[in-house]
Amino acid sequence: MSVIVPTVLTDNVQEYQALMQLYATFTSRIQIDITDASFAPNATVTLEQIGWPSNIDVDLHMMVRRPSAYLELIIERRPSLVIFHAESDEDLLPSFAELKTAGIRSGVAFLGPTFPGNYRPYLDAAEHALIFAGKLGENGGTANMLQAEKVHMIKNLNTKLEVGWDGGARMDNVFMLTKAGVNVISVGGALRTEDPAATFKALGKEANREGAI
Repeated sequence: MSVIVPTVLTDNVQEYQALMQLYATFTSRIQIDITDASFAPNATVTLEQIGWPSNIDVDLHMMVRRPSAYLELIIERRPSLVIFHAESDEDLLPSFAELKTAGIRSGVAFLGPTFPGNYRPYLDAAEHALIFAGKLGENGGTANMLQAEKVHMIKNLNTKLEVGWDGGARMDNVFMLTKAGVNVISVGGALRTEDPAATFKALGKEANREGAI
């Protein structure tokens, strides 16, 4: 089974608020993407500008070079999960330890060229691994389905990890992602439709339908 999770990626506070309000009407879990305009080529809303309803579980995807610089504010915000990139400029283990002490789950994300096996300590310490198969800081890209090979590799290294997918997920590939073993499928551009709630429901149904590829 896979869970569909809407993503919010924007540099506009009003758009952020509108998307959060909309998505909260049909889901209880949302991914918020934050960039520092250095790790990813563009900036987004900042941690100081965001908030969410108390009934929403937030996955905070931090596309930043220095995760430790954001920890204090992250812990104040109390997301359910914080995902940092293996390719950042710091050792993530101290940040994971601080998050665990605060009762917040930690996750590690891998860009396309990155081999997860080189980051075994992160996989041992984290509770979530995100396969990033799109373009940093962009919605609506094309998924590189070859990245799905990492799912089996990651789960062999830590069977307890929740494995997520971010990048180009849409109606014609969510079923394949579920069959590959992905537990959480983040969707952004796929929800930019006339009826996002109906699209969200359809994506969930397609991702978890019975049958073979």
